[in-house]
Amino acid sequence: MGTPEFSVPALEALVEAGHEVAAVYSQPPRKAGRGQRERPSPVHARADALGLKVWTPRTLRDEGEQAVFAALGCDVAVVVAYGLILPRPVLEAPRQGCLNIHASLLPRWRGAAPIHRAVMAGDSETGVCIMRMEEGLDTGPVLLREAIRIGETDTTGDVSDRLSGMGARMIAEALERLPDLAEAPQGEEGVTYAAKVEKAETPIDWLRPAGDVARHANGLAPFPGAWTVRGGRRLKLLRARAVPGEGVPGTALARPGLRVACGTGVVELLEIQAEGRAKQDAAAYLHGNPVAPGDVFGG
Repeated sequence: MGTPEFSVPALEALVEAGHEVAAVYSQPPRKAGRGQRERPSPVHARADALGLKVWTPRTLRDEGEQAVFAALGCDVAVVVAYGLILPRPVLEAPRQGCLNIHASLLPRWRGAAPIHRAVMAGDSETGVCIMRMEEGLDTGPVLLREAIRIGETDTTGDVSDRLSGMGARMIAEALERLPDLAEAPQGEEGVTYAAKVEKAETPIDWLRPAGDVARHANGLAPFPGAWTVRGGRRLKLLRARAVPGEGVPGTALARPGLRVACGTGVVELLEIQAEGRAKQDAAAYLHGNPVAPGDVFGG
């Protein structure tokens, strides 16, 4: 049960390990592109390519959908970034329960956007937990846990790619060892919640400290993307780091690189995307878009 690209390696790992995949559940196709044609989710598309049956209910609260799921007679349900709430009848239908691949070191960052929030908060590490699901929000006991470091300029996209592969490997291990795995209850200390990222969070505030601005940009990259304005057009900040320096907040400093002063400190923009253009590194952007000291960002 999964929807975005992050979930695809887990599906592939289950198939490669020789498990019988009774069904694949994914969110319904969404309209996208200029023609607004309905497109299947990445998991749906990969399942089709693998010749697997796909279900795309809009809700699992319907008793009829719950009966369809129960009739599959599954041993285990593997859930990763599915996006729908699983009510009690669904959680209890598989003989050995529902296992979730959660992209954080629980109980930190329960909820919808754990990778975004970990990067935005400046966490030094994150990871994957294989968790047995309960009705509470990511409250279930943990079967496997593995951590990775978050680098200074790592983006949510970078971390997501690493955790996606890690989760696929770990769920294969968990299913192989399931009868013998001990389940560790989550502690009550250190619980945080990873709220869904909203569009209102995406503008850059140059009055904030440089470290906050850099983490904000990295945490929202590649999607939805933190942005500022230059010359009346939006400019997405897709990778950044805090560096020493000072200046008027929101103004460019002299080279080297593309640097903008913040409330305290300076942010060096490493990767950016001008409105209507592809992603570029700072050198390529400056080659076609000269920036002089004192030029204003965000005005």
